[in-house]
Amino acid sequence: MANRLLRSLISIKVKVIGHAHMDVVYRWRWNEIEKREIYKTFSDILKVLTNIVVKKLMRKNVILGVVVVVLCPCHNSSSQNSGILPNVIIIYTDDQGTVDANCYGARDLYTPNIDHLAKTGVRFSQFYAAAPVCSPSRAALLTGKTPLAAGLPGNAPSQKGKPGLPSEEITIAEKLKENGYMTGHIGKWHLGYTEETMPNAQGFDYSFGHMGGCIDNYSHFYYWKGPNRHDLWENNNEVWMDGEYFQDIISDKALSFVEGNKDVPFFLYYAINLPHYPLQGTGKWREYYKDLDSPRDKYAASLSTVDERIGILLKKLEELKLRDDTIIIFQSDHGHSVEERTFGGGGSAGPYRGAKFSMFEGGIRVPAIISWPRTIPQHEARDQMAVNVDWFPTILDMCDIRYQNDDFEGKSLINVIYDNDSSQHKVFWWSSGKKNWAVRKGNWKLLKNPRDPVDKESIKPGDSLFLVNLKVDIGETKNLANIYPEKVHELIKEYNQWKSRN
Repeated sequence: MANRLLRSLISIKVKVIGHAHMDVVYRWRWNEIEKREIYKTFSDILKVLTNIVVKKLMRKNVILGVVVVVLCPCHNSSSQNSGILPNVIIIYTDDQGTVDANCYGARDLYTPNIDHLAKTGVRFSQFYAAAPVCSPSRAALLTGKTPLAAGLPGNAPSQKGKPGLPSEEITIAEKLKENGYMTGHIGKWHLGYTEETMPNAQGFDYSFGHMGGCIDNYSHFYYWKGPNRHDLWENNNEVWMDGEYFQDIISDKALSFVEGNKDVPFFLYYAINLPHYPLQGTGKWREYYKDLDSPRDKYAASLSTVDERIGILLKKLEELKLRDDTIIIFQSDHGHSVEERTFGGGGSAGPYRGAKFSMFEGGIRVPAIISWPRTIPQHEARDQMAVNVDWFPTILDMCDIRYQNDDFEGKSLINVIYDNDSSQHKVFWWSSGKKNWAVRKGNWKLLKNPRDPVDKESIKPGDSLFLVNLKVDIGETKNLANIYPEKVHELIKEYNQWKSRN
């Protein structure tokens, strides 16, 4: 009978009141099933169904006792602590400087909601983006791989019909979706502008936002160069909302997504396109920062506009009694911009050298926070090295979803977050084309053909290989390549070994 039951479990359709059907599909060839896969199937199905029932009853303040005995290997699970699958929200800001939040030391900014996430979670002080520009950073986030391994080492084109992140790459949305999550993308995409590479084909049940690198927040036209082209999409359909402020639109869409999926586990990738240019904060915040010098005033108004909308989302989660069971990850995609379109600056890297486009610390070291009030430590900081590729396996561990370690170049941060263990990264690599790359091993970091957009003249002819020890020179001011040639050769070898694997 058990065999007949297992053979019949081809597809389960769950009808949730007030919500669309959710399909949880398990397909296999019978002769390939091993005992552990049978255990996994029963466990996963029960986990999804139990989660939906428990959430429904919790919303109605019903006390439910459930005892489920499943024959499966025992292991620790963060999601088991709360009894239900956690929701997951990633808030990904755009061009936010390394130290640009009060909890990171800024004294001239107002960021109470970002600070609140830090107070109710763990804040990282040595966290890196896997790239100093938009698209490859996002590719790394969604795949758990370095941009080179993920197949998108540079920015994706912003023209319709141009591809981006290869469709064969498995995204975090796809992985969570196959484990019972409803998945949503809201905001900036910049990972491909073809039907095969837009969000709905990359694991997202719902998508709203712009596909290219940047838009005007009111006309929703591409903000770079001509010819002028409109860029606003909802589930692969172009939509027109002329004159409506994009930050308000995506805030409303995020609230609607959360409200509509409050009774099922959901994953929301909330990719806010500020403080990237155009720096179009609201009048409220322009007035608030009127006494700051330019361009800091414009940048600050944009960042506080973002922070305010993060607060709106947090309030909605509280109202729906979802906050304690929602993992929220906050991170900037890379360092601040000093481009002409952002008035030459506005953001801050604090003591760190460089900015966006640079593999000096100011281009890749970013603010990053994880908050899950019911489960993880609160108001704590971690100084261990971590990278945005780590979020994918970390989330899977927190959601008790199985995976193979070699699926990712990222390392789960579970032990760092919970137990303050040492970093899992002995070495990490950055690559931006054949001529520009960096590698870090321990405190040593080697940059090949470094760029410093803040002070272009500071790069000397002899700096094609730039070696620093971050423990003694966090500002990367002195090139030690001539003093420690053996360390240069060691790090070149590390980089070449990694490059050969990709």
